[in-house]
Amino acid sequence: MTDLDVSTELGRLRGTIDNIDAALVHLLAERFKCTQQVGALKARSGLPPADKGREERQITRLRSLATDAGLDPVFAEKFLNFVIAEVIMHHERIAEAN
Repeated sequence: MTDLDVSTELGRLRGTIDNIDAALVHLLAERFKCTQQVGALKARSGLPPADKGREERQITRLRSLATDAGLDPVFAEKFLNFVIAEVIMHHERIAEAN
């Protein structure tokens, strides 16, 4: 492959990565809009911000999806744990405000 070919292919691949990153950001924004609604509903209903059973089921589900997709399930679990921690923090703030 020539330097020009490599540069062209890198540009193409990086463009694809940029598009995927944009899609991920938009998907996360939509997810957090939904979890904010869940947090408000929990606060109005007197439910705790965290639901360990749900979290465990989601982690199991995501690990399975990751395996099926060829993604490291350990990475997928770490990612979901990060998202869950952020969601719980939002739910706690919502509960405190109510």
